[in-house]
Amino acid sequence: MTAPLRRWLRPVVVVLAALAVVSGPLPATAAPSAPKPSGHEDDTPLLSEVLESTNRSYAQATARLKKSEERQRRLDQEVKRAQAELDALAPQVGQIAAQSYRSGRIGAMAFLLDSGSPDSFVKRAAALDELNMVNAQKLAKVQQAKNDAEQAKLALDAEVREQQKQRNIIAKQKRDAEKALALLGGPGLTGGMVVATSPVARMAPGRDADGDWRPESCSEDDPTTGGCVTPRTLHMYKEVKRAGFNRFVGCYRPGGPWEHPKGRACDWSLINSGFRSAYNNDTKKYGNDLTAFLVRNADRLGVYYVIWYKQIWFPATGWKSYSGPSDHTDHVHVSLL
Repeated sequence: MTAPLRRWLRPVVVVLAALAVVSGPLPATAAPSAPKPSGHEDDTPLLSEVLESTNRSYAQATARLKKSEERQRRLDQEVKRAQAELDALAPQVGQIAAQSYRSGRIGAMAFLLDSGSPDSFVKRAAALDELNMVNAQKLAKVQQAKNDAEQAKLALDAEVREQQKQRNIIAKQKRDAEKALALLGGPGLTGGMVVATSPVARMAPGRDADGDWRPESCSEDDPTTGGCVTPRTLHMYKEVKRAGFNRFVGCYRPGGPWEHPKGRACDWSLINSGFRSAYNNDTKKYGNDLTAFLVRNADRLGVYYVIWYKQIWFPATGWKSYSGPSDHTDHVHVSLL
């Protein structure tokens, strides 16, 4: 028997204060919505990458929306200016031909009838027609400018609404990524070096219709030692393996008051034989990804708590600082209900 294996077989005392924060079965978080075929391979982005991408996208969407809103304000001013010009021009059109001057000066008909000769009448009529034409053209030009501005503003309003919608979607993605990282202990525990999604585990046995987990005895052979495990622990073991985590693991251990001797806990090493503290990105990421799989699937596996890298996680309370005989920098511990 190797020294690391003998060390693992020694009883591990779980800190009473850490366990005292909960009593009895606990509700757990839901499994992830985006399953992937393997657990720790680089087939999904890291959460750090997702966070950077969503923050970058949010900043870009905000900048685009700001520019569009500024154009929206300018077009609104153009519409108002055109309308003001129309309001000023409208009384002038047809003023000579159809209305009398309010000051008492002669109207358009008197202007024509006062002609002294047919030639004079024709000249005055032509002059009057030209004045009306100039005013009508000016009015039409301003009206067209107003229509164009209004149409442009309508299109821009739709653009702004769509950009606001897209920014809201990106903002939700950003919040979801931040929540996902917080669920896994935040940047302090993982540094964001953890897969963004995990496979969805199959539902563990022994759950009542109301969601409670029934107590189970140590009735199954432990595939990692000569001891026993509960059916739920065996199911968890198989699901973690199915997710692609195939390095060394030990479950049953005699002695002590906690879950190992009850067949309700496993220690998942970061290396293929024995135990060794995380010493490079591969081993740290392996522990991060394995922890993520257990935490994301806690409600489906019946997880009681997880310990990893000096932190302990309960479904009801999240991550807390952990101190004990082992700092759990060389393995991920999981206990089941």
